[in-house]
Amino acid sequence: MRSGYLFFLLIVLTAFSACLGAPQTAAPMTRPTASPAEPEENTAATEKLPAVRDGTTQGILARISEYLSQGRFNEALALFDTIDPTEANTTGMRLLRASVLSSAGRSAEGRRIAQEVIAAEPGNLEALFVLAAVEGSSGKEKEQRSILEQIIQSDPAHTEALVGLGNIALRSRSYRTAGSYFDRALQTESENMGALLGRALVYRYGHDSKNAELLLNKAVTLYPDAPGPRNERARLYRDAGYKDKALIDLNIAKDLDSGNYWIAVDRGGVLLDLGRKKEALEEFRRAIELEPDNFLAYVYSAGLKDEDHDYDGAEQDYQLLAKLKPDYYFASEGIGMHKMRKHLWGEAKDAFLEAYRHAPNESNYALLAAMNWMRAGRPGDPRQFLEQVLRKVPRETLEWYMLRLYHDLNGDSDLALKIDREKKPEDKARMLYYLANYYDIRGSKSLADKYFLQVKDLNVKGIPEWRLNEWAIAERGLAIN
Repeated sequence: MRSGYLFFLLIVLTAFSACLGAPQTAAPMTRPTASPAEPEENTAATEKLPAVRDGTTQGILARISEYLSQGRFNEALALFDTIDPTEANTTGMRLLRASVLSSAGRSAEGRRIAQEVIAAEPGNLEALFVLAAVEGSSGKEKEQRSILEQIIQSDPAHTEALVGLGNIALRSRSYRTAGSYFDRALQTESENMGALLGRALVYRYGHDSKNAELLLNKAVTLYPDAPGPRNERARLYRDAGYKDKALIDLNIAKDLDSGNYWIAVDRGGVLLDLGRKKEALEEFRRAIELEPDNFLAYVYSAGLKDEDHDYDGAEQDYQLLAKLKPDYYFASEGIGMHKMRKHLWGEAKDAFLEAYRHAPNESNYALLAAMNWMRAGRPGDPRQFLEQVLRKVPRETLEWYMLRLYHDLNGDSDLALKIDREKKPEDKARMLYYLANYYDIRGSKSLADKYFLQVKDLNVKGIPEWRLNEWAIAERGLAIN
């Protein structure tokens, strides 16, 4: 809700300023002249604004709006202290301050102000709406929904409360309910941006791209300086296969809001779709700079660095990704593979054990862990672990026989025959790779080489064993045809 609510807050500030007689030149929705990623002490952009030297309340509100559009919340909040105390203590100004506090992540302070206003004015619906926004930004969705429903009971046509309930329904995938709330909001206010975007999203999820595009086109026309409509239309175009159109919208959205993480991620994804991998990687790097604690950009960045043979960079991304989202087991897989590439067998074992812990149905992680365990110590070291794994894998499958081979350290000849009869190329390639490593660990280099080359001949490139096999072939100096 935060980005949509922030835009709403900017509109409210504009209206509030206009009520006080603000000059037209102080409109807050001008394009940001500085990125939120820039240091706060960079004031060059604000010095160019006519409103900077205006000490009136409307001038200060214009500067607050400009700071908010740049994501400079602390500076915006500091300006509230420069407003005339009598004006600053009015209900409207206090609610504006509470809203900015919420947008700045200072929910407790924003909640306190909103609750004080509600205590003094129990029927103040805008104070209730601010409180709902505060609860939403704090992750308290149940409380947020309850407050919004309270507002709707008092005013069934409260547009922003209807939009807020629609967004909550969207997040819970209750699309029919969400559509109903957005429709009600549009009946009251046909040009409300939040309602237009929300209803378009419901249409998109319902595979009604025609109606989704109609609403997004309307939003783009009505709000040319807002990045949200462009970003959402780009997603629609991308889903429909119109990558070039999507990129045009995302280029404009980026110009409008260069500090928006999701625009950067979406733009990187479209560039990747178009095969422009170098530009895509740059965009994902930019996204990481904007929000280093958000995991998604690392997923793309790690994969692109892997493809570009920047293995150290890829490994670093996988490690950061694993810290940010431990249950994303592909990160542990990537770490394990790169540890293997460097012959760090013990660390590779630990990484694959972690992957297996989060994905216990993926027996290949158990095999990779056991293989590295053997290389790091003695062939019998992972036996107890393999006993536990064998209980979970269906008997008489190739995976079960391979796990049994690593456990018993015999039975390889029979298993080789079973693998030879396997019809599925992917399953066959996997098992040949593990058989090759078994022989390599046991000191049979010629047999290992034979099976590494057989894996290559199957040309199954969509599995991690394929890449590991390619590295093994290159390292062993085997002929590549």
